[in-house]
Amino acid sequence: MGTQPPASPNPPYSSTPNRSATCSPERDTERQGTMKTSSPSAITQAKVLRRVAVTALAAALLAGAAVSAPGVAAADSSATAPKAAAGQDRPELQKATQAFVDAGFLGVQVRVHDERGGWVGNAGVRKLGTTAKPPTNGSFWAGSIIKPVTATVVLQLVAEGKIALDAPVAGYLPEFGLDERITVRMLLQHTSGLFNYTGDFDPNGAYVPGIPAAGKEWLDNRFRSYRPEELARLALAKPARFEPGTNQMYANTNYTLALLLIEKVTGRPYAEELQRRIMRPLRLRGTMVAGNRTQLPGPHAHGYYRYEEDGLKKVVDVSRQNLSLLAGAGDLISTTQDLHTFFSALNGGKLLPANLLAEMRKPHPKMGYGLGLFVQDLGPNCGTVYQHNGSPPHGYGAFMYSSPDGKTTLTASVTWVDEATRGPAKDYQKLVDRLVKEVFCGGQTAD
Repeated sequence: MGTQPPASPNPPYSSTPNRSATCSPERDTERQGTMKTSSPSAITQAKVLRRVAVTALAAALLAGAAVSAPGVAAADSSATAPKAAAGQDRPELQKATQAFVDAGFLGVQVRVHDERGGWVGNAGVRKLGTTAKPPTNGSFWAGSIIKPVTATVVLQLVAEGKIALDAPVAGYLPEFGLDERITVRMLLQHTSGLFNYTGDFDPNGAYVPGIPAAGKEWLDNRFRSYRPEELARLALAKPARFEPGTNQMYANTNYTLALLLIEKVTGRPYAEELQRRIMRPLRLRGTMVAGNRTQLPGPHAHGYYRYEEDGLKKVVDVSRQNLSLLAGAGDLISTTQDLHTFFSALNGGKLLPANLLAEMRKPHPKMGYGLGLFVQDLGPNCGTVYQHNGSPPHGYGAFMYSSPDGKTTLTASVTWVDEATRGPAKDYQKLVDRLVKEVFCGGQTAD
């Protein structure tokens, strides 16, 4: 099968608003660059439901049996999911997939779409104490991978003239008393200077704790619910880390405020707006905003956290957790197929007009982060890729990469037995880079 996503029920980024029952986004490409942007004060405030989130990336322990699965992508999920090329032999990809398990991870599922078609593979086990393999299209906590989704919705609202990218956020959300120099662009780019409510460093380098988001403290509070406003106010009660626009530092606070911005401008709940604009048009049937949901739907691999108490080591299954602690910044449940469909559509120009996709891809020199995307140069023989990783506090990790045209993608999820020492975290990025090299560089060393 080719690399393009399933056909949308509506034309890609049509210049004519569509108000049919499919609820595809209202869009206008003919007016881009010359549109008038509504004044923030003119936007009607509406009551909205609040939704939830997750973020942070970790890694840890334990091995499992390896398995090659270059077969049907939907082997453990919906019968309607597209199929990868059956029987395609890609030993170099399977070897790079198996390397995660060899390094101590519990399980991994990988999906690749390129000029050779589709390939899926897995290695390890889906659950401790069993020999069952990880599902090749199972659901997982995708964490901060929701940031590009959130940014896409904000930029669609910019295209519609409902938000101005360089307008002060305070004009849209006056109730929070934000510094009026902080713009919408700064939220998406992590250049606002706002404190990260899951914990951060002050200007002197001292660590300032936030809400419980790691370790045993998080484990004991993993079913607690938070509201986005609560998280935003916690962050805003702390001193800013730097003057707006003068630096770049990753902070979940930025995307929680982006959630609140989406709700204020549209008058609809964040989860409903993402469903209306992204999930439904692209038919992402395995993707949802987690909200207060604590259970992954359908087949899924299990993540764990290990700790010591009274001299005894204990292992807890953390596949059930409430991810409202990171509202709008990491509250995604998805599958490798859906992440491929979304990222291929985004980079293929199906979700944003060209000028705003270009804005999204402009990297800040500090972190190489644009507006919801990391921009990574793999070297002269490989070119540029766009990517984002994600994870809830413990037990799960996910990553997605795409070529500039969206025709080559890599999406994956890993699970592990996490702990305070982070186990094989030291090897995580090296393992990801190896897979990226195989997919985008033909196996050659990427700089």
